[in-house]
Amino acid sequence: MRAWAVGVVRGAAGMLTVAALGHTLWNGLVEPGIALSFGTLITVGELARRDRGDAARQQPAPLGSAGALAYALLGQNAGQPTHHEVLQIVAVVVAAALVGIVPHIARGRGPALDHLARRVLTVTFAAVCFQPLYNSGRLEDRVGQGPYLVLFLVFLLGLTALCDAVLAAVLSGARTGWPFGPLLRDELRAQLGVGSAICATGVVMALGVAVAGLWAVPVFSVPLLLTQMSFHRITAIRTTYRQTITSLARATEIAGYTRPGHSRRVAALSCAVGRELGLSERELTVLEYAALMHDIGQLSLVDPVPDGATAELPAAEARRIAGLGGEVARQTGVPAEVAVVVELQADPYREQPVAARIVRTVNAYDDLLGAARHPGGSLAALERLRLGTGHDYQPEVVECLARVLARGGRVRVVPVPPG
Repeated sequence: MRAWAVGVVRGAAGMLTVAALGHTLWNGLVEPGIALSFGTLITVGELARRDRGDAARQQPAPLGSAGALAYALLGQNAGQPTHHEVLQIVAVVVAAALVGIVPHIARGRGPALDHLARRVLTVTFAAVCFQPLYNSGRLEDRVGQGPYLVLFLVFLLGLTALCDAVLAAVLSGARTGWPFGPLLRDELRAQLGVGSAICATGVVMALGVAVAGLWAVPVFSVPLLLTQMSFHRITAIRTTYRQTITSLARATEIAGYTRPGHSRRVAALSCAVGRELGLSERELTVLEYAALMHDIGQLSLVDPVPDGATAELPAAEARRIAGLGGEVARQTGVPAEVAVVVELQADPYREQPVAARIVRTVNAYDDLLGAARHPGGSLAALERLRLGTGHDYQPEVVECLARVLARGGRVRVVPVPPG
């Protein structure tokens, strides 16, 4: 079903692109000055994109997206009506975006085709809802040029944002195998952040050009460009912070307390289970940090636990090590929720937050697979976890883990810093 939906999205975007480019090449550009201005803005927005790995490639270029929406919603230029049609809007947006991503492709970091498909369909939706009403005169007759027009544009952009969120969730679900509902919820929350800035800039830019002409394009682009630069800095800080926590988690491996790669495997599989359970992005971040640091309390031990397998320890000893880990986590300055998850990971699951239940279950699974404890592999390890669902492991978490593993263990890979 997901593959079919992705095929429909890509096929629709491809047919629209071919039809728009063919129509524009055959009939020529209407009002080429306006098309060139907005095309240049979209290209600059794509060039300003900074790629930081696979996740970053899926992020929209805020300035380019705002310029595309503004062109789709443009009705007048300095008080004079415009006459560009929907197919020309799509052609200009696609051509400008392709020019802007060429340098990224040359560096091997171009955005995925799904990003371009989203852009094409989102802009087409906005243009189809606005341009026919405007060009026929019905929009002015029913709404006018006053505040009601602004309200109409805001409402239309709300629908456009919803359309974009649905497309993003469908494509992301097909790529990762994660449930559609939580993905859609996260996409809608993202729309409240940078998405609202993109929509607001698109409306203001379209209205500004209607009154002041094309000089409004660079003027209203500056605030969003500065916002985009700030967003890049915040992303870089978060990436560095995650790398720092990952490096700290490796201390147990370097010291010989845990098996190589254990914390990263637990973090990756925990995030996949969290996705399956419908955790939000913020909850997944807390879960990832806690999973990376879940064994850090072992650094306080004089005698290492054999193979670092805390799942095999008596309950009292496991809780003591978890308490030590919570104290160490607090000293590192991580959010308080992360330290709580680390501290409570060995408690009975009915007394734990959801993140701690996930970490405990996934940690036990990886411990049971290690050191040839279960020649039967993952099925034997899962059966062992199911036997402990009365007290140690939440049944729902164990079944979510089984579903993730049944899909081939498609998990979020935690980046490892060099060295």
